[in-house]
Amino acid sequence: MRVWAPRGSRPTAVKQTRYESVYLYAAVEPATGVSVALQAPEVNTATMNVYLRMVSAELGPKEHAVLIMDGAGWHKSSKLMVPENITILILPPYSPELNPIKRLWAYLRSHYLANRVYDDYQHLLDAGTQAWQQLTPEILSSVCACDYATHEVA
Repeated sequence: MRVWAPRGSRPTAVKQTRYESVYLYAAVEPATGVSVALQAPEVNTATMNVYLRMVSAELGPKEHAVLIMDGAGWHKSSKLMVPENITILILPPYSPELNPIKRLWAYLRSHYLANRVYDDYQHLLDAGTQAWQQLTPEILSSVCACDYATHEVA
């Protein structure tokens, strides 16, 4: 949300004082903007396994996905069940700038989710769903584009 304010002043903004969370698992193919997303009430290995099965099911019979992830525990757990058509690339510690999806999280917050108060968990869930639905393949491609993740297919 953007507001006008005199230069040098600090504009007021609403502040959420209750805390509940909705987590978004998402993967984007930067070249096309094709995406797969799942909202969940928690982050853990079990939910990550559900999400990996979703991504796997979306891939064509000859497609293989490389998912770039940070070192979160549920990303590299020994109980993580990675389908054969997915490879996980764990980034080095403290390198969020290498993960294109981190730019998407910032985009969602700045354009749709920040400076708002949510009445309850359902309102938060609905806001996350509405925000995701605003993302077109063109927006996803633009926000998640990175030179090292694109390739030319001859």
